[in-house]
Amino acid sequence: MGTFVQIRDVPEDVHRALKARAAASGIPLSEYLRRLLTRAASRPTPSELAARIEARGRVALDEPGAQTIRRLRDLGEDA
Repeated sequence: MGTFVQIRDVPEDVHRALKARAAASGIPLSEYLRRLLTRAASRPTPSELAARIEARGRVALDEPGAQTIRRLRDLGEDA
């Protein structure tokens, strides 16, 4: 069993919208919110994402980007 979480002072219109979305999904509001929170927790924050990208390091290209674009455009014109 999970940990109990209580959220106070949720605006009424937000509560109504979430409740309606849960009903449209055919699940209780608590399950709908649990899924939203699980999805949000599984996604990296912008700073976590930046750290992951930084850790990968730079990619060495065979040619400058502008040259690649020109080459791909030229291939498209031949088709």
